[in-house]
Amino acid sequence: MPNQIHGHDVMHMMLEHGQSYTKETLRTAIVDRFGAETRFHTCSAEDLTASELVEFLAQQGKFVETVAGFTTAPEKICDH
Repeated sequence: MPNQIHGHDVMHMMLEHGQSYTKETLRTAIVDRFGAETRFHTCSAEDLTASELVEFLAQQGKFVETVAGFTTAPEKICDH
């Protein structure tokens, strides 16, 4: 059974790295950090791949646009 990681952990990783991402560079960073077989869940979705999580977070408005792509912000991470 693959690891299950919460999407909040990915957003915290983004904040820790302090850089901008594209969807592809974020997907790569997620796989590098958590592994290719890891699945992700959020407060309202389960069993997402890294690519599916990136798309889900984008649709939920969790990213902040930058000149070089996007990042996230602490206030975008719910705390429940």
